[in-house]
Amino acid sequence: MTAARPLAALITGVVVLSLATVPSEATKAPQQRDITYQTWTSSSDFLSGTQSGTTVTDGSLTFGTATGTTSYVDPFGDGSAKSYDQTSWTSPQVATSYGLTELIASWNATTPPGTWVEVSMAGHTDLGTTTKWYVLGRWTGGDDTAAGDIHRTSVPSQGDTNGYVAVDTFVAAKDRSLDSWQLKVTLYRLSGTTQTPVVRSIGAVASRLPDEKKVPVGRPGGAAGQVLDVPTYSQETHIGHYPQWDGGGEAWCSATSTAMVLDYYGAGPTAAETAWVDPADADPQVDHAARAVFDYAYDGAGNWPFNTAYAGTRGLDAFVTRLRSLTEAEQFIKAGIPLIASLSFKKGDLPGAGYGTNGHLMVIVGFDAVGNVVVNDPASHLIASNDQVRTTYDRQAFENAWVPHSGGLVYVIHPTGTPLPPTGTQANW
Repeated sequence: MTAARPLAALITGVVVLSLATVPSEATKAPQQRDITYQTWTSSSDFLSGTQSGTTVTDGSLTFGTATGTTSYVDPFGDGSAKSYDQTSWTSPQVATSYGLTELIASWNATTPPGTWVEVSMAGHTDLGTTTKWYVLGRWTGGDDTAAGDIHRTSVPSQGDTNGYVAVDTFVAAKDRSLDSWQLKVTLYRLSGTTQTPVVRSIGAVASRLPDEKKVPVGRPGGAAGQVLDVPTYSQETHIGHYPQWDGGGEAWCSATSTAMVLDYYGAGPTAAETAWVDPADADPQVDHAARAVFDYAYDGAGNWPFNTAYAGTRGLDAFVTRLRSLTEAEQFIKAGIPLIASLSFKKGDLPGAGYGTNGHLMVIVGFDAVGNVVVNDPASHLIASNDQVRTTYDRQAFENAWVPHSGGLVYVIHPTGTPLPPTGTQANW
């Protein structure tokens, strides 16, 4: 499990109905769920943005000529300052028709030793003003601090009258929204070196979601009876592992889910890459994932974009988005793509789980013959056994533990070049 994340509430008015006219939860019409996803992931995409010392090579952003240097004191390091050359790229403005209240960026990049990237966002508010740049993450794929790697981290305490950053998510201030947004990625390398980060994609999901406690069950989406052969790993077998990365068990639901999907694609770490793991530890690829996604400010392995960025270092394409219903999730299963979903529920609200959680991730691997959700739940039954991970949850109960809690948040991880399902008119992937 991971800590719960705030979902920006939207209150557009109050309508008083007589008791005779109040619709039941089962018959309420679904409210509008505004979700859009935009990514830049090709030479032409990157050339549409503003270069500040970067260059576009083979469809990716790399260092061109440094535009300055930064003295950075790693807040989780030894207190010494290191000097880094920097360049940056800024996306075009992306307009929304609905006034976003939340935004989550994600990226795929490689960072040789001594290099890292910072991803930030800014926007234009409903008041006609421009926000500051909010840092959404300082990320590196490695952790060799002797070679100049930083500790990857989110950046707390950035709030102002326009909004704030909740770990990895920009949240607009109460009664505020943004009618456009843009991203900036800054590339860093140790001064005097020639290594460079390579950013092959960067994007974000923007949303404005209703404040709903319950949602109607999504209509059938055509994936009934389809289940993907994703391996099953239990987070419970890792209780007490590596306290410096939050000690396994309930803290590792995200890393365990990510490890399952990587191994589904044959993209998990090799034996050489996990040689540092205690040989007695089951499924060392889970330990590897927890170490590689750990957010030192959040003090956990549940940073959503850090998980997809790790998957991106394994030769896959990965991003964070939100889905409107299980109907949309079924389209990914039909395409052979499992999804990692963020849920929250009280004990008893998800029959068969046997626990409650303020925040948890599991893998949607398919649907049974009547449309219920087949998952790899790394906390299933809270039993330390991989054999207990595959389970089936009631469709409506799952949807109501997922959509109202996280806005239908998922990690989408798939092989490079594998086409995603067709999108609707308001594209959210």
